Amino acid sequence: MAVMAIESDQQWSYLLDTWRELDAPEGWRAEIEGGLIQLVPPPGKPHNFIAEKVHRALVRHLPDEVGVYQTLGMQIARLEKLYIPDLVVVDAALLTGENDDPVDAADILLAVEITSRSTARQDRTKKLWGYAHAPVPLYLLIDRFDEPGPTVTLYSEPSDGAYGQSVRVPFGKPVELPEPFGMTLDTTGFPLP
Repeated sequence: MAVMAIESDQQWSYLLDTWRELDAPEGWRAEIEGGLIQLVPPPGKPHNFIAEKVHRALVRHLPDEVGVYQTLGMQIARLEKLYIPDLVVVDAALLTGENDDPVDAADILLAVEITSRSTARQDRTKKLWGYAHAPVPLYLLIDRFDEPGPTVTLYSEPSDGAYGQSVRVPFGKPVELPEPFGMTLDTTGFPLP
């Protein structure tokens, strides 16, 4: 993961402008965390397989006015954070118009992160903390590198910067997503590391 330092006295708008103008290599994602612009390398085949399986499952259960996106930037401006989750579910109307700013994280219905070896720690800690503070109502962490073995954890009920509920299951067990999804996510077939 490459990191570009930004002076702490710079404003969020400067970070955001720099992020917009960054010419990241093809497939790489640029995110902002703690005053730093971080480049995240493209994910591998197992990661993409899981993302596609979850994407298809979500699309089958959502109304047309809600979309599932794989490269959508979401910002938590007051915390100077900008993430590009592996999948984001949001009202499609928020993506229309001339404004090219990242979506406010508080408008996200669900953020999904699929860990890789290089991002697992950040997905488990910094992003969990950031999403809870946004607050993003549901955070689905698909952790291929969890210590006891690959797991899927659904975090919900954010309040005061922490999620009040979490349900963790091993790969192969179903995960219940509450409304507005009202669905069971089948994790059978998620590839092991």
